[in-house]
Amino acid sequence: MAMKDYSDEFKADAVAPYESTAGATYKSIAADLGVNRATLREWVLRNRERRGITAAAARSGAQPREAVLSADPDERVRQLEARVAELEASERKLATERDILRKAAKYFAGETNWEDPLPVRRRPPGHLRGEAALPGPERDRSSYYKWLAGAEARAARQHHDRILAEEIRAVHGESGGAYGSPRITAELREKGRRVNEKRVARIMRTFSITGIRLRRRVRTTLPDPAASPVPDLFQRDFTATVPGRKYMGDITYLPLAGGEFLYLATVLDCFSRRVVGWSIADHMRTSLVADALRMAAATRGGLDGAVFHSDHGAQYGCRAFAGLCDQLGVTRSMGAVGTSADNAACESFHASLKRETLQGARDYGDADTCRRTVFAWLTRYNTRRRHSANGHLSPNEYEHRRHITKLTLVA
Repeated sequence: MAMKDYSDEFKADAVAPYESTAGATYKSIAADLGVNRATLREWVLRNRERRGITAAAARSGAQPREAVLSADPDERVRQLEARVAELEASERKLATERDILRKAAKYFAGETNWEDPLPVRRRPPGHLRGEAALPGPERDRSSYYKWLAGAEARAARQHHDRILAEEIRAVHGESGGAYGSPRITAELREKGRRVNEKRVARIMRTFSITGIRLRRRVRTTLPDPAASPVPDLFQRDFTATVPGRKYMGDITYLPLAGGEFLYLATVLDCFSRRVVGWSIADHMRTSLVADALRMAAATRGGLDGAVFHSDHGAQYGCRAFAGLCDQLGVTRSMGAVGTSADNAACESFHASLKRETLQGARDYGDADTCRRTVFAWLTRYNTRRRHSANGHLSPNEYEHRRHITKLTLVA
């Protein structure tokens, strides 16, 4: 069930992608956020009204690239550099496609350089006229004729591979460059494309299309030696048969330029791995994790009777957080001290977040950019990103299908 009571922070973070993204539409942004298009439009208009900005002025910076360049010299240079980079990328792509087609045409039109792509034994019979016609594997004409007979099939296969490569590249781009072959295969199948994962992986290798790999993990858990002991009710079982019963949470750092950090606290539902609560701040005080838990309660309409699992960070072990859990009817659970495997699902989630948002960069830049980037990823994670634990369905879709199945069984 979607959250009905949105916080002011959520609304501000939802407006930011629409105002700052060139060519953005209410429909596209609302789909990523999982909110109604009209609701997002209302938030944007209210935000503009508060700032005293008209609709035309607000969207002037988000016009298509053909718009008039800025009068500010620095901004003008930035726009021109971005346009040049886009044109260079397009030129490289066209050059690659041209070279492929040129080589294919020469290859299958009998203009092949026989000393390069084919071994001696597959050279044409005419090539033997200048050599001694000796018996043996190097003079095996049948291999050449077999290869020649399969030329048409190979050309057709390569053509289909190029078409599939473009479809893969489109899905890869929509995922922000994050998806590997398993998720891309699931996305293509969802669109009705019958394709094997091994073929997708092979084409991705051939056309140098790669997902994003893991970065080194930095420890942020600082245990409180004075905290009361809390039992481990999960025992490394991060699954649930129904939503809203088992939750898990953790804190991760978000690196900024200049060696500074923001910190993200999250609350995930074990059933669908949906992020039901999160909070971003420039500190790791108890209020960080408390705000994330309160958002989870607002999203689910309450947490009474649920179990919340975390590590032994001081924020989760203090009296204030324990009091909040009691107030919300939540039973606490904690893994062993210093054992990341006891909260492995959250560790993996945060690793995926930073891998797919940083994409190899050392930091997010400034704090505002970091907030917008992480907010956009979190909302897209719930609404669109395919999760392997859900059979490659997004968390929201997985819960929706479970709800439909339950209604069907009841009927």
